[in-house]
This record gives sequence, C-alpha cells and structure tokens, in this order.
Amino acid sequence: MDKKTIIGLVLMIAVFVGFSFYQAHEAEKYAEYKREVAIEQQHKMVALAAEQEAARKAEEAMSEEERVMRDSIAEAEKHNAELFAYGGELLAARNKVEESLSVENDVMKIDFSTRGGKITGVTLKNYTKYAKGERTELVELLQPATAQFDMELVTEHGTPVSSDDFVFDSEVESTAEGSRVTMTLELAADAWVKYVYTLYNSGEPSRDYLVDFTIEQHGLQPFLSDKEQIIIDWSNRATMNEQGFQYENMTSTIAYYEREDKDWDDLGAESKQKSKGDLSWVAMKQQYFSSAFIAADSFAADMSLVASANEGRDFLKEYHVLLKLPVSAESNLYNYAFYYGPNDFKILNHVEFEGEKTNLEDIIPMGGWLVGWINRYFTIPIFHWLKDNGLNFGIIILILTILVKVIILPLTYKSYMSTAKMRAIRPELEELNAKYPRQEDAMKKQQATMELYQKAGINPMGGCLPMLIQMPILWAMFRFFPASIELRGEKFLWADDLSSYDSVLDLPFSIPFYGDHVSLFALLMAIALFGYSFLTYKQQAATTPQAGAGMMKFMMVYFMPVMMLFFFNSYSSGLCYYYFLSQIFTMIIMYAIRHTVDDEKVRAKLLAAKAKPRKKSKFQERYEEALRQQQETLNREQRRSRR
Repeated sequence: MDKKTIIGLVLMIAVFVGFSFYQAHEAEKYAEYKREVAIEQQHKMVALAAEQEAARKAEEAMSEEERVMRDSIAEAEKHNAELFAYGGELLAARNKVEESLSVENDVMKIDFSTRGGKITGVTLKNYTKYAKGERTELVELLQPATAQFDMELVTEHGTPVSSDDFVFDSEVESTAEGSRVTMTLELAADAWVKYVYTLYNSGEPSRDYLVDFTIEQHGLQPFLSDKEQIIIDWSNRATMNEQGFQYENMTSTIAYYEREDKDWDDLGAESKQKSKGDLSWVAMKQQYFSSAFIAADSFAADMSLVASANEGRDFLKEYHVLLKLPVSAESNLYNYAFYYGPNDFKILNHVEFEGEKTNLEDIIPMGGWLVGWINRYFTIPIFHWLKDNGLNFGIIILILTILVKVIILPLTYKSYMSTAKMRAIRPELEELNAKYPRQEDAMKKQQATMELYQKAGINPMGGCLPMLIQMPILWAMFRFFPASIELRGEKFLWADDLSSYDSVLDLPFSIPFYGDHVSLFALLMAIALFGYSFLTYKQQAATTPQAGAGMMKFMMVYFMPVMMLFFFNSYSSGLCYYYFLSQIFTMIIMYAIRHTVDDEKVRAKLLAAKAKPRKKSKFQERYEEALRQQQETLNREQRRSRR
C-alpha cells in the first residue's frame, strides 16, 4: 500500500468519525429541543387548565344577576361592532329570517329566496327528465344549493360584503299580465336597491319563458365594489336531464352574443375561462334547455366553465358568470331579463326584449351559414308542418327522408349517368393503360385520358360534384336531429326517446369508443351503409381499374361502416333512423336507375359522340397546355439524370 493510499484512508476515516460525532451532537441537541417543547406544552396545558378552573370557580361564584349583566355587556359590544361595520339598515337586513316564495304561469314555476333577493329554482312544467319507464320528474334548470345571483357591495366603512349576506323585504303582486315579485334591500337611511321580477302569463311561449328583471336604485353607487358598474356573480350547476351523459355533457356550455359583431360563440365543452365585452346576452346552455341573462344595453362578463370529471357525478357543469353592468348617477332604473326555457327554435326565434330581437335562436347548433340556412328555411318549417298535422315522429322522419331524396333525385341520376358513361368507355381506358404502362408516361396517359373524355363528352367530375352538392343536406340533418327538442321524449318502435340513443341490450361492461349498450338503429344504419358502400365500390371498380383497390375496398366497404357504428352508437336514434332510411332509399334508387339504363346504348351514344369533331373548351385547352408543360419538365429532368 503506497503513501497516497494510506493518507486517503486516514482522511476518509477522520471524516467519517468527525461526521459521526457531529451527528450524535446534533441528535442530542434535537432531543433536548423536543424535551423543552414537551415541557413548554405541558406548562401551557397546566396553565390553561388552571385558567379554566379559575373561570369555572368564578362562574360558580357569580350570581345570576352578574351573569345576565356580563352576557348583556358582551351582546352589546358585539352589536355595536356589527352596527359600526354594517350600519343600522344593513345590520337589520342581516339579522332577518330568510323566507321562500314562488310564482308561476302556465309554462314554469319560479322559486325565490329573500336572502339575496334571488331566483333559486326554475321548474319547467311541460318537460320531464329522462327516466326508464314513465317520465314524471319535471326538468329543473337551477339547483337551489348552487344557484347564485350575488351583487358585490361594500359597507359605509368599506368592508366587502355581498347581497347574499342580507335578507331583502319581499312583496308579491298579481297583475292582469301575470305576477310581480319585488325584493328591496335598505342600504342606509337614504339608500336602497330594489329587484323587480315580472312573470307573464300571456299564452305566448316566447313571452312566458321570459322573466323581466329590473334593478331600481337610489344612492347605490357608494355601496358598490366598483363605482362604475354593478358586479354580480351569477352561478349555477347543471344536472343531467337526458339519457346520454356524453352528448349532453358535450353540448353543455356557456354561450354569449356580441352586440357589435352580431354573432354568438361559446366556451366549448371543457373547463375554460374567458372575458368578453359588448354583450347582448350570456346563457348557461344545456343540450335542450338554457338559462340566459339579457340586457337592453351592452355589458361585459367574465365567464368560467368547470366540467364534471366523469359520468356518475351529481352535476354536468359548473357555470360561473361575473356580470359587469354599467351604472351611472344619472340613471336609477336598469332593465334586464332572464330566459328560462327550452332550446326550441320556434320559441327562441320570437323572443324579443325592449322591442328588439334577441337572436337567442343562435344558441341552437344549426351549422354554418349554408347548413344553417337549409335547417332554418327548409328542414324546420317542413318538420313543424308535418308535426302540426299530428303525425308520429317516426313517420315524419320517413316523409322528410323521402322528400330530401326526391329533391336530390336529379343529382343522383346525374351522378349515376356519369358513372355509367365512365363504365361504357372502360375498354378505351384499358387500352390507354396498356399503351402507357411506364410511370414516366403518366403525363401522356393523363393527357390522352382527358382527350378521350373530351371527345366522348364526359365530365370526369360529373360523378363527384352531385355528391358534393348533397353533402350540405347530409350535414344539415346531422346538426338538426340531435338539436331538435321536438324529438325529445318521443317514442318510435323500440326507441323510448328519438333525441337520444336506443338501447336494445345493456352490456355489463363498457367497450372503448362504443359504450355499454347496443343501439339497434345505429346497427341497422351501419348495415345499410355497408350495403351502400359495397354497391358503390362495385360501380367504381367496374368503371376504371385502380391501383390499391384492395385497400380501398377495405376502407370503404368494411372499415367505414364499423367506424360509423362506433361513432353513432351513443347518438340520437332519430338521426340513426334517418341515415338508415337514407341509405336504403339511395340503394333502391340506384337499383332502379341501374335497371332502366342500357349500358350498350350509352356506349353506342358515346362512341358516336367520340367520332364527331368537338371543339375544345378554353378550360380543356389550358389543362392540356399545363399537362404538356409538366411533361416537358419531366422529360428534361429525366435527360439530366441519365447524363
């Protein structure tokens, strides 16, 4: 062992021994500290016990008169402290007993609490929650335990308080138009705020689901947390009203309408926060019902949405809206309104406030401008006309499907004829494939193919364009059925509710992306889609030979129906029923056209047209010139690569 190794070992041993002595010393110090703390705590406990014993003996030594005097002094001191903090009027309002009251009309019942002067419950009389079997429980839009409408205030001394800390004086009046509820809070000797709720019973749903809400005030500004605006915390929790948690949760959000842009938006389905100004209304939206706050003038709002973690919780979403309502010393009256009711286009389209249209119907997801236009001016009017004639909703969907198919029949026929023409010139297309087998000749083959199409009078996009034109109608139906409250609770065949999924078998487990049930309408739709895809693939395969046909067949014929089955299993059974009928009718139409069109006559006609000289269109000339230039570029690159 050399000298350096010995020195290293000695140092290591010294460090180890030193650290051990240090640790032992620190452990002893910590143990001493713990002993001191324990002794100190013991002394405190002994002192506390002595104080309690002395207090007990003093209490026993006191006479009844002395006890009463002591309690009176303590109560007086507490009262004086509260009086200083709140003032006489607010203190009186704080100590009042809370009361509940209700008013109603033909469509809803509204519950109020004098604590905060707010609405705590709204029950819709014409709508029931989903239930297996008989539906008897009415839809409630507000949960009393979580419903808040809380104005931010301060006392005369600047202490932050809120309207929910105080009990309002209430008055209920019956009028010729309905009911009026007045809630009044005295703030000081010459200051007060008053909430006036007016519920109408006109027989017109667009009026009766609307509750006028007026804030009257005198000397309110000194008591506001922000002297330029009234800030109100409007909050609530949304509970489940429908069968399917997934879709109801996805469609529950906070929506708002921007006055200047004349457009609406929402926070989406996930937890999110957003601040917006220049608003006309803000709504706590669920799948088929909404609670909306509407203003005559622009206001701002801080909005936040908290989504439920998973299915099985007692709520879907938590809504929090901090309303910021402008206020001025010159105005003592501010007019607002609440809409508590269904997301029914016929009702919302006629809701007006202060003589102006509210555009609340935008809250219903009808689709973009084109799809929305189809739903507003075609689907909804026809749907309601058939409904008003007393037809079953299953029959209405059948008639609507037939009507749509009749309207697009010319497009379907044109699409089929384009496919038939392509099928008729398949021998010529196969000749071109044989003539230009190499990849380097792809441009030449494409140019020759386009020339063949031009001579035969075939538009290569003829089979695609009609289908593309049909897409807005298909998408319109996709948006219409899940958003149509008319289907809610309506039965047809085995479906208990056409607005939700039908279940013919409840599974004891959940399949990812599929669910824990078997929807027969979704299954029938998938089978019909398989049949339609198979027929379409056969037509395409008979038209032109294509590379990768096996993969195309798998994706189109097998994968797509299975994917749609998984996607639609938890969707509206009315929508699945519509798509099932649509596919069936499309196959019937294709079969009928197929057996009325003679392919030999089509080919003879095309060959005759091919023999005739045909002037090229400008588009054809530009397209061929582009192909020629591309071919020349490709040839130059090939020559360079050979050098």
